[in-house]
Amino acid sequence: MIHRTRLRSDEGFTLFEALVALALMGLIMGALTSVTSQWLPSWNRGIIRAQRSEEVAVALDRLAADLSAAEYVTRMDNAPLFRGGEQSVTFVRSVLGPNSRPGLEIVRISEINDKGATALVRMRAPFFLLSPGDPRADQIQFADPVVLLRLPYRVSFAYADTDGNWGSRWLNSGELPAAVRFDVRDAHRGTFISGAARIHVDRAAPRPDPSVLQETPRSGNRPT
Repeated sequence: MIHRTRLRSDEGFTLFEALVALALMGLIMGALTSVTSQWLPSWNRGIIRAQRSEEVAVALDRLAADLSAAEYVTRMDNAPLFRGGEQSVTFVRSVLGPNSRPGLEIVRISEINDKGATALVRMRAPFFLLSPGDPRADQIQFADPVVLLRLPYRVSFAYADTDGNWGSRWLNSGELPAAVRFDVRDAHRGTFISGAARIHVDRAAPRPDPSVLQETPRSGNRPT
């Protein structure tokens, strides 16, 4: 009987040993929590900063691709449909999209109020010919909004003429700007990121005058 009691007392952990193990586990968990609480916020800020930098890079690439594809498409008064302001720009380009039919579309990139916050949004509308002074020019039914940037980022546009002079507006100039610059400002940190797009076509190709066209005489039928 005595021998069996000794065997049972040697099996498993005693209450004191269990309490010591729990205390050690508590110390280890406390140390891990302290270390994690120090580096986790920095880790999260780094991830957020990387995501925002990628968002800005994608937006700049999209702006450059869109604006560089602007085309010289005139209204009925032979003025190109291009309106540039400091916070918005409207232009005509070829339809973008793998499932879209070939043609032209009117693109507007501007800051709007999206769910109570300012956001840079790209919208589009099918192209149609606008009459001179047509009030519908300011009432184009844009659709398919795509958010390019949200706060804390703000975007401002600038436009250059062929002489390299920059301005914050481009209206009724009779030609397209030579280049468009877009400045992205971080409202929280006060930093600037700039990009630019050069417009490849500044005016429409001149049409030949039918009155000056002459038929080239064929060889063998030349007058003597």
